[in-house]
Amino acid sequence: MNRIRGIAHRGDPARYPENTLSSFQSALDAAFTHMELDVHLSKDGVPVVMHDHTLQRMSDGKGPIRNFTLEQLKRLKVGETESIPTLEEAFRLVRGRITVLVELKQTGNLYEGLEEKVLEVVTGLDMVDQVVITSFDHYALAKMRRLNGQVPIGLLMSGSSPAVFPFMKEIGSGYMSIPHAYLTEPCVDDCRENGVQLITRPVDSEDTMNKMLQFPSVLASTNQLERWQQFYLEHKDRLQ
Repeated sequence: MNRIRGIAHRGDPARYPENTLSSFQSALDAAFTHMELDVHLSKDGVPVVMHDHTLQRMSDGKGPIRNFTLEQLKRLKVGETESIPTLEEAFRLVRGRITVLVELKQTGNLYEGLEEKVLEVVTGLDMVDQVVITSFDHYALAKMRRLNGQVPIGLLMSGSSPAVFPFMKEIGSGYMSIPHAYLTEPCVDDCRENGVQLITRPVDSEDTMNKMLQFPSVLASTNQLERWQQFYLEHKDRLQ
């Protein structure tokens, strides 16, 4: 099967509940090269996978994730049949099959020890070379680099700025993710000159997919796996 160069954002959320094992399995079945997931800490310090800081949008629970133990979280339903996976469960499913972008849902000191706990899972399963640790909290990324000198790191950005490159060099960050509206030739050129793999998100519409043809070096993060898969295979010669 042809590998699809792209990032399956939260797995395959168009087909399965986001950030669940079924959603991740669907991304594997679609042969994507990368997938993305989001990590919080349970009350008892276990890294768990969900996007929101609270439970109500995606489960039958209510309230902040950090107020519940893993045992309590596991009793909740996501969709009709899914449960909230731990980071370890997600990793065991995909290990050796796909590169995983792990977004730390850190906000200041909201999750004390999140960086250490995530790193324990990464190193415990020997997945340092199969992950990229990302976050909008760049202090969390700087902490992750102090904890481990080898794990790949990526900055999540709400815009784009040339001012970030010295900081990225300081912490050894080789990835940066920006909204597609900020995807421009100067930004792509700066990333290339600084040895940074640029990611753009979300690449879900026909317009955003066509825009990727102008910037084939950029990694597309998508929620529409089937649509991107078809587009990628139709234009593979221009997206290498």
